[in-house]
Amino acid sequence: MEQNRRNLVKLLSLGALFPGQTASALTSILQSINTGSNQEVSNSLLKNLQDNNIEELYKKALVVDGLIIPRDWDEDSFKALAKSGYTGFSASLNSRNLKLALKDMNEWDNRIKNNPDVLIKATTANDFIRAKKENKTAVLYGFQNATMMEKSIENLDTLYNAGTRWIQLTYNQRNLLGDGSTERTNSGLSDFGIEALERMNALGIIIDLSHCGRETTNDAIKFSKSGACFNHSMCEALYKDHPRSKTDAQIKAMADKGGVIGIICLGYMIGPDLGTKTTLETYVDHIDHAVKIAGIDHVGVAADFAIQGLEATGATRENWYVPRLTRFKPSYKVQWPPWIPELDKPDRYLQVAKVLDKRGYSTGDIEKILGLNWLRYYKDTLKS
Repeated sequence: MEQNRRNLVKLLSLGALFPGQTASALTSILQSINTGSNQEVSNSLLKNLQDNNIEELYKKALVVDGLIIPRDWDEDSFKALAKSGYTGFSASLNSRNLKLALKDMNEWDNRIKNNPDVLIKATTANDFIRAKKENKTAVLYGFQNATMMEKSIENLDTLYNAGTRWIQLTYNQRNLLGDGSTERTNSGLSDFGIEALERMNALGIIIDLSHCGRETTNDAIKFSKSGACFNHSMCEALYKDHPRSKTDAQIKAMADKGGVIGIICLGYMIGPDLGTKTTLETYVDHIDHAVKIAGIDHVGVAADFAIQGLEATGATRENWYVPRLTRFKPSYKVQWPPWIPELDKPDRYLQVAKVLDKRGYSTGDIEKILGLNWLRYYKDTLKS
């Protein structure tokens, strides 16, 4: 009788640990634990139940990617999207000039129009909520540079009316707004940059600072009325002296005004020695640190490559790595291969969720990191 009582208590405990599991599955684990005959089997069963539990959580979660590069979108992209579990993503479009920017947005308008059962054009936070309810994916248009503004503040209105909802103020180099992350001078925002910032705030365009220089980043956080974000970046405290990283002071200042940092999945951006010292665990280390500095409500996820992953889109040493040795300064520390295997595939954030779970993050906190923090930020910054 006493043994039966103890077994019931254990079953109830396992049921609390793995909600939604069948009684027979929990009983199998309990029998294995009681006999002690095969600890390896017990551990395997526990792991399987834990993974199944996280997979169910992931299916129910609102998952938002802070940055996807959607160039050459094709049938393989749609297949990858179906496997991803994404509710939405920020799409990095062509920022070379205004004409090409509008052309790219028009092409995406047509793609969404031709695939209404899969895609939604996102202009407000509510579009992400609707996408989750309808099992679709919301696409938030934006740019990783402000060059498509050309020399006109009025062009921001044109871009907004076409669907633009986020703009990175600079790329790595200086533009008319300010200095990028690899610019030698490291100056802050220009007068034109301040004027553009003010107009973006008024329209409801998100201010992104991922590639901005240190002083441009500081200025934008200071002068923006709404919270600026780092939609694909990493923590300087964990990867020293990389021009794309953000300091603890910047992460804290960004969070204090309501922003979000999306931790970048591009492996060579978050640590040296990919495949040995830089792994999926390293990626989650950056999440841990960002949560410590910014708080649990200000950290999200971001890929910074095609939804399929780099390897699946044909990236090779010759066509990906070698060109970047001339495009980027040595301080960028480009590596080959540039990816972390678990993150270079469509279900990357399921793998992240599993590690977060093992590290003791609650269900609610995992859901915040997967997408709810981006949703909250969109509610705060985008006009309804």
